[in-house]
Amino acid sequence: MKFLRALYFSVFVLSAVVLLNACKAKKVAQTPAPVAEVTTPVPVETPKPAPVAEAPKPAPAPVVEKPNYNFANIQLEFNSGILKTASYPIMDKAVTEMKKDPSVKFVLNGNASAEGTEAHNMALSVERATAVKAYLVNSGISADNLVVKGYGDKNPVADNTTEAGRVRNRRVEIKKI
Repeated sequence: MKFLRALYFSVFVLSAVVLLNACKAKKVAQTPAPVAEVTTPVPVETPKPAPVAEAPKPAPAPVVEKPNYNFANIQLEFNSGILKTASYPIMDKAVTEMKKDPSVKFVLNGNASAEGTEAHNMALSVERATAVKAYLVNSGISADNLVVKGYGDKNPVADNTTEAGRVRNRRVEIKKI
């Protein structure tokens, strides 16, 4: 039985080798004989006058919107450089407008209410202006275009005797230089 199995296997392998070689021989293609081209006469048409071409119209110049540098004051929390939640839309609008012309420089004027000592208010106003600068720089504005100044409680916009006035005085103003 083993002998027959070995015989069949060897016959199978031998026939596969012979058939594969025969297939390879058939795949070799001969180059076909060139076909003679038959030319047919083409009727000659009379030339038609060329249409008058209009001059191409130049593309309209893109409308460049002028930036609006009239920013609202940015309000900050009491005795800190933390932006109030209501100030974020104002800051985002400022970023959008500042990006329209990246060559313009701005000064960030930090202010404080009249609570605390003069030295504390001066340091607090600089801290507030620096916080606004950090937000602007993180939003893509060049730090070279921003100057930080602190005024303490020297430039109030409201009365410092009422709480509502003191809240309005805790601000940072963005001005174009």
